[in-house]
Amino acid sequence: MERKAQVVHVDDDADIISIARMSLEVVGGFDVAQFNSARALLDNLTGLEPDLFLLDVMMPEMDGVELLRELRKLHPYKETPAVFMTAKTDQAFKETLVGWHKVDCITKPFDPIALPDQLNAILNK
Repeated sequence: MERKAQVVHVDDDADIISIARMSLEVVGGFDVAQFNSARALLDNLTGLEPDLFLLDVMMPEMDGVELLRELRKLHPYKETPAVFMTAKTDQAFKETLVGWHKVDCITKPFDPIALPDQLNAILNK
């Protein structure tokens, strides 16, 4: 049996977590690991083999950009693609992503039916 692509999703909003899980598992057929904070992910990395990180930008304590900086310091995740989910649509935020390797952005609110296709397109780049 073929291994499902694993998406590690971090968001502090329980509703987003629930909708994304349904979208990614049911519609997209992904293996999904979800965490409600950056710290929860960093404390539970053992055993995870993500093909992609799906990260909320605005989270308390450590935002998604800071989280990705921490993940990129760890050898297994230096090349793992990451997608930021954000309500920020301003050019200043997008400019912060310039120069980041394998990073994309999806605007909230997102379309749960389209999300799996968006992530597959990013994985297949």
